[in-house]
Amino acid sequence: MIRVPTLFLDVKRCKKNIEKIASKAKKQGLEFRPHAKTHQSLEVSKWFREVGVNKLTVSSLKMAEYFAEEWDDITVAFPTNILEIQTINKLAKKIQLNLCVENFEVLEYLNKHLEHPLGIFLKIDSGYNRTGIAVDNFKLINTLLLKIRKQKSLEFKGFLAHAGHSYKCRSKEAIEVVHQKSKKQLLLLKKRFKNQYPHLIISLGDTPCCSVSEDFSGIDEIRPGNFVFYDLTQNIIGSNDLNEIAVAMACPIVAKHADRNEIVIYGGGIHFSKDRIDDPEDGIIFGRVVEKKGASWGACVPKMFLKSLSQEHGVVSVPKATINDYNIGDLLWILPVHSCMAADLMKEFHTVDGEVFSMM
Repeated sequence: MIRVPTLFLDVKRCKKNIEKIASKAKKQGLEFRPHAKTHQSLEVSKWFREVGVNKLTVSSLKMAEYFAEEWDDITVAFPTNILEIQTINKLAKKIQLNLCVENFEVLEYLNKHLEHPLGIFLKIDSGYNRTGIAVDNFKLINTLLLKIRKQKSLEFKGFLAHAGHSYKCRSKEAIEVVHQKSKKQLLLLKKRFKNQYPHLIISLGDTPCCSVSEDFSGIDEIRPGNFVFYDLTQNIIGSNDLNEIAVAMACPIVAKHADRNEIVIYGGGIHFSKDRIDDPEDGIIFGRVVEKKGASWGACVPKMFLKSLSQEHGVVSVPKATINDYNIGDLLWILPVHSCMAADLMKEFHTVDGEVFSMM
């Protein structure tokens, strides 16, 4: 019996999402190295094995340690933190570890302290402006490549980018524009350095572009992560249909305020995070209520959405005509705005078939 906020996973939807991107990668001749930061689960990662995946992406060395129990080729798609050198050495001894670098100081430090060989991707900024080397900063790129060549323990793997600015899009057409521009920039790097490094990899990763585009010519590897569950953010961007969202939070109703057409649920920022989207019709929302349907969930309930969050409280806007259909102690099922954050906060999934999967 559900008594507290509980994150549910629809395994069939999740596996279908995995198969969709895996099939696209195979069709396009791409290496599929999915990002595990969304699910953070060894159990879910096994479903990728079923479609031929043998390499992972993670967002931290701690996550790499967790998945290294069952995976032996892992890229940490985050700027290298030299303060974790002991963990880097431990992992590099055990698996094929690939790190992201964008400055000379990190390479200097690795040269002095690294005990085992590992791969290096140069992190490129393809327009997101979060971190990474400017795509036309050839002086820095050449300096870093020369430094890598002089170090026997380092192997240059290629150029890695995340087109995170695709999250600002609101249509498939806009996503395609971002993708093509990012791809064009990376392919200029590939053309410039391919003769010197014939085996270099161009690695691109973001769920919107990988979900929408059918043109990956010249790209070698994709690393989407959120697609495994999708969420309301991806839906409003244009990445997925609502029926592809594979997680929903079940939350108890703890209060009703019919005078203002609101229901209060046990489910707040510590369950959903406080990520939000600006919906064209309903304004700022933190989640959408869906119908309970059999062992899973169905369509969104019209005009019912999570309108505000505090630490434990969630306030749901309810149409005046239907507020009396809901009672204290009932459960509301809510699609999250950001499934990665919700999963990280909840630390486990309950499947619609009664299983419980733990996370790292």
